[in-house]
Amino acid sequence: MAAEHGGDDGLRRRGCSCTKDDFLPEESFQSMGNYLKALKETPSRFMDRIMTRSLDSDEINEMKARSGHEMKKTLTWWDLMWFGIGAVIGSGIFVLTGLEARNTSGPAVVLSYVVSGVSAMLSVFCYTEFAVEIPVAGGSFAYLRVELGDFMAFIAAGNIILEYVVGGAAVARSWTSYFATLLNHEPEDFRIIAHSLGEDYSHLDPIAVVVCAIICVLAVLGTKGSSRFNYIASIIHMVVILFVIIAGFTKADVKNYSDFTPYGVRGVFKSAAVLFFAYIGFDAVSTMAEETKNPGRDIPIGLVGSMVVTTVCYCLMAVVLCLMQPFQQIDPDAPFSVAFSAVGWDWAKYIVAFGALKGMTTVLLVGAIGQARYMTHIARAHMMPPWLAQVNAKTGTPINATVVMLAATALIAFFTKLKILADLLSVSTLFIFMFVAVALLVRRYYVTGETSSHDRNKFLVFLGLILASSTATGVYWALEKEGWIGYCITVPIWFLSTAGMKFLVPQARAPKIWGVPLVPWLPSASIAINIFLLGSIDKKSFVRFAIWTGILLVYYVLFGLHATYDTAKATLKEKLTLQKAEEGVVVANNSGSATVDH
Repeated sequence: MAAEHGGDDGLRRRGCSCTKDDFLPEESFQSMGNYLKALKETPSRFMDRIMTRSLDSDEINEMKARSGHEMKKTLTWWDLMWFGIGAVIGSGIFVLTGLEARNTSGPAVVLSYVVSGVSAMLSVFCYTEFAVEIPVAGGSFAYLRVELGDFMAFIAAGNIILEYVVGGAAVARSWTSYFATLLNHEPEDFRIIAHSLGEDYSHLDPIAVVVCAIICVLAVLGTKGSSRFNYIASIIHMVVILFVIIAGFTKADVKNYSDFTPYGVRGVFKSAAVLFFAYIGFDAVSTMAEETKNPGRDIPIGLVGSMVVTTVCYCLMAVVLCLMQPFQQIDPDAPFSVAFSAVGWDWAKYIVAFGALKGMTTVLLVGAIGQARYMTHIARAHMMPPWLAQVNAKTGTPINATVVMLAATALIAFFTKLKILADLLSVSTLFIFMFVAVALLVRRYYVTGETSSHDRNKFLVFLGLILASSTATGVYWALEKEGWIGYCITVPIWFLSTAGMKFLVPQARAPKIWGVPLVPWLPSASIAINIFLLGSIDKKSFVRFAIWTGILLVYYVLFGLHATYDTAKATLKEKLTLQKAEEGVVVANNSGSATVDH
């Protein structure tokens, strides 16, 4: 297993070793001749990687061993719940609510939060079952590797990494804006204007870089320490949110609710697609399963509990904002601050800015921890250089992955304006949540070697119909502004397909510890809602998704495919060698016993 050993030896060295074997230890990269030979075999290798699925045991045992040292199991349900709250409740609630209430949905923005909250909760259920069954740092990357294969996992993981980096950069630049508000300054007072650069990249933000550096130090020092900092900051943030809710209700005027749905039902769903991103972040908590003391108990309580708290807070804040002011007068940039000023509480804007600042700090911290663990597990699979998979013996954290990811975040935050970053954020998250729901159905209904070809074919037909009807619903919503005939066709097809899967296809596997209730209804609903929300997203986001996915494909064909192929073959060779050695020992023992008996 020459290819594998080169990588593993590099993983076990301490310090910042930077030899070629730390980055490209696989056989295909040992010489130019090997690499050209590998490129010629690309089609056959690609088919092998598409058709091969990982095993739960491989993800839990073998993949973890490639990090050299284990991550420390220090987290409980209490830590996970506050990580979930810290990851999700950031600045979005303080900005997006006003924007959507004023321009898209009016006071019915609370219904938009309910719709997007239900969608997020369905995804949480799917993530929770996987995190309990496969408690590793890879999150959705590991789950998709097991159920849908290497290729789908890599495309999904690449988009999650981009989402984390760009999202982190957007939050870091917003941090500067709220910090400026707190000090009675304009954000540009703290930025450097570089006239030689393009307009979108010339407002340099050194404060964002400093914030990223501090978050990096916290993230590498240890997960338990980060957890303590997170829940103290999150508790302060929750106090600010409670202040906004209680103080806001004392200034409420029910007349502002007289026109509840000024933009109609379409406005509610259009807002729901945007506000869904106020719930993003909980997937970072699933990457901490490897560091959880009792995953079977702690992950369901932590993930589901944090999502319930978040949804209730969001809905109450949306109600308060629209009761304090007529929706036409809501300020799109600082809605709560201006609303309090309008009722004579100008001083309250400082409390709101402080709360938003705390929220953004915890979002950055939990995001940094989550993205580093994604990168670590991707590197364990050798889809990225195995140097990134190293876990430090002292801190029990993936230092290399954390530093690289936050350096990328800081670099983008330093140069790029917030509007450019906001345009980049969107579509891939919904795709990944949809894929995880598909993977859960595959996990429950298909087990290699056990499911009959007849049951497999029935399952694939029903799954195809669920995806097709959901896609048709989303496309019809996007193209047909007033019609409803299409829904009379697509929705019944979705319902009958899900019912067919429920009653005509036997489940091949039951969850061992904790499972999603009402399968296949809940995962199927998650698929439908995520695809439906995609129908409300702008064209730019799909173009960005296509460009980035194209870049990922080029990297995969040139490097990732060959690295994972070599690693898989080397691992298989080592397993066969060990099996033969064990069989030899058994034969020798049996021969010895026979001689003694004789």
